[in-house]
Amino acid sequence: MSPTRSNRLRRELGLGGATMMGLGSMIGTGVFVSIGIAAGVAGTALVPAIVLAALVAACNALSSAQLAASHAVSGGTYEYGYRYLNPTLGFTAGWMFLCAKSASAATAALGFAGYFLRLIGGSLDAMPFVAAGAAALFTLLILGGTRRSSRANVAIVSVTLLALVAFILIGASRTFAEGAANPLLSFLPRETSASAFLYATALMFVAFTGYARIATLGEEVRDPERTIPKAIIVTLIVAAILYVGVGAVAITGIGVDRFANAPGAKVTPLELAARAMEAPLLARIVAVGAITAMLGVLLNLILGLSRVALAMGRQGDLPPMFGRVTTSRTTPAAAVIAVGILIAGLASIGSIETTWAFSAFTVLIYYGITNLAALRLPDDQRLYPKWIAIAGLGACIFLAFWVPIPIWGAGLGLILVGLVWKRFAPVLWR
Repeated sequence: MSPTRSNRLRRELGLGGATMMGLGSMIGTGVFVSIGIAAGVAGTALVPAIVLAALVAACNALSSAQLAASHAVSGGTYEYGYRYLNPTLGFTAGWMFLCAKSASAATAALGFAGYFLRLIGGSLDAMPFVAAGAAALFTLLILGGTRRSSRANVAIVSVTLLALVAFILIGASRTFAEGAANPLLSFLPRETSASAFLYATALMFVAFTGYARIATLGEEVRDPERTIPKAIIVTLIVAAILYVGVGAVAITGIGVDRFANAPGAKVTPLELAARAMEAPLLARIVAVGAITAMLGVLLNLILGLSRVALAMGRQGDLPPMFGRVTTSRTTPAAAVIAVGILIAGLASIGSIETTWAFSAFTVLIYYGITNLAALRLPDDQRLYPKWIAIAGLGACIFLAFWVPIPIWGAGLGLILVGLVWKRFAPVLWR
């Protein structure tokens, strides 16, 4: 169902705002949390896993860019699946996005709460309450419209980028000052199984998927045919450079064992790495950067999730109230409120490692559908060669099944639950 003009969101984002939205979604839980999880899985093969994940993400990014440019409405792959494939695949994409990213947003809220409480010396027992409060606060912020949300996002991302650049520069200077013969040898794969390497690649792939937020905001971007592809590509390049830099510095600076296997490494790996470098000021800078990063992820996930819920409400896969926008055409209020409540509810029960692995499977399925839709684009709307979408599709399906069997088993079960919902639930409001 195409939205009427009065039910469309206003186009308020330019190239800079769209790029910062993508960075706000991408540079957060991935670099401050999942990089430690992936290091524990892949060991010294962490950096090659990051590079491979970035290459797979590049194929998906280009597919997303050309789809968003040709069909610039809110909803991302949910809308592309309906338009270029069929309702079942379109719904599956939207369902996977809502399930995976709701859990990821709750994880980001908990990550913020943990870093914040450690910084002020508070009790971690208060994490669920602080996380729920953050979700409520950002829900209210987003209800104010995309322009206000974009300004808050720019401030958040700027602090995060400064913290990561400081970590890379100080860490690299210490590594070279110690006279390492060849630091590059420190992160070449050694004694890492193929399955562990591919699992780590899948985990790190999730860290690169924030650019999808630009596509889900396609209805709010000015000149989408030009702005969306540029913003997605710039976002991916900047994030890849930062991720490789952070991974390389951590592995070469303190060694994989201290980085990946220290107590708490799966929760606050970069803070532990900074302390291991005997740089307490850097550790505090990293902690502040992590706090702003988690808030940036939370902000952008609420935005992205609410826009997918908006599209699903318009299509009839969710109750119609989710498919409406405010009279000022700045936000889908019902969708934002529902997403905020869901995230606050999940914040007290999320496990970071399990949630991230689950996100890896569901997001890979989501992007598999993205690439499949890109293959169906008419030739006159195609911006990039078909082989890019074919490579992205093959890589997504291949990597999806290298996560632990219980995770992808649960993911397939969730798809089945969603299809049952699609078959029977809509009769309640039609």
